[in-house]
Amino acid sequence: MDINTVTSFRAARSRDALTLAPSEDFIAGGTWVMSEPQPETTGFVDLTTMAWTDIEILPDGLRISATCTIARLLAWATDSTTAPAEWTALALVPDAADALLASFKIWNTATVGGNVCRSFAAGAMVSFAAALDGVAWIWQPDGGERREPVAGIITGNGENNLARGEVLRAVELPAYALRSTALLRKIALAELGRSGCVVTGRVDEDDSATFVVTAATLTPHVMRFEALPTREALTDAVASAPDFYTDPLGSADWRRGVSIEFAQNIRGDLEATR
Repeated sequence: MDINTVTSFRAARSRDALTLAPSEDFIAGGTWVMSEPQPETTGFVDLTTMAWTDIEILPDGLRISATCTIARLLAWATDSTTAPAEWTALALVPDAADALLASFKIWNTATVGGNVCRSFAAGAMVSFAAALDGVAWIWQPDGGERREPVAGIITGNGENNLARGEVLRAVELPAYALRSTALLRKIALAELGRSGCVVTGRVDEDDSATFVVTAATLTPHVMRFEALPTREALTDAVASAPDFYTDPLGSADWRRGVSIEFAQNIRGDLEATR
C-alpha cells in the first residue's frame, strides 16, 4: 500500500539517530505498517540500518535482534551446525513460524521485534518468546534501558507498555529454557487463517513445567508448576485465564475449550518423555 502521508525517511545508524521527531515512527520489516494507512505518521526511521547482529549465542542463553527476520531465525534454528545441540527447545521455531498468518515470502521481511511490538494476541513470536521465558531488552529515549519478560509487556490485543520512543533492541532467551523439552499446538478456524489458539508447554531440567496460552487470550497466560501438573490442576489453570475473547475468528468458549484440550495433549506428550 502507498502510505501517502509519509514525507520523510531516515536510515538510523547510531543510537542518537533513534530520537523521534513529531509524527515519526520506527520501521523494520514493515509488513504490517505498510499494509494499511498510517494517517498519524509523516516519517519513518529505519531500524534495519542499525546493523545489529541477528543472532548471538551468549554465555547464559541466546540473543535475537529485533531486526532479525523470521526467515533468518528459522534457518539458524534448523541448521544443526549452528546452535548448541542441547538447545532442544529451538524445535519450537518452525511451529511458531507456521503459526504466523503469512507466506514464506513474508518471513523474509517480517522481523521478530516487529511481531512482538505489534503485540497482536496471535503474534507468533510473542508465543515463541513467552514459551521460553523470553526477555525484552528495551532501549529508552533518555539513553537508559530496561528488561522485562516479553509476556509482561503485552497489555492487550495490539497493545503493549512500550512508551513512545522506546525501541525493542532484542529478545533474550535463557539457556535453561532452551535446554527444555518444549511443544507447541495451534489451531485456526480457517485452513489459512490467523491462529485462534496457541498453547505451548515445556519441562525444564529441574522437572518444573511451564504452560503458556496465547492467541486465545488477549495477553499471554503463563502458568508455572513445580512439576508436571495433574490433569485437574492444568485444566483449572488454563480455564482461569481472565481474557479469553470473542471475535469473528472464534468465540471465547471455543478458545477456552481448545486451550484446555491442547494443554492436556501437550501434558500427555511431555509425560511420555519423562
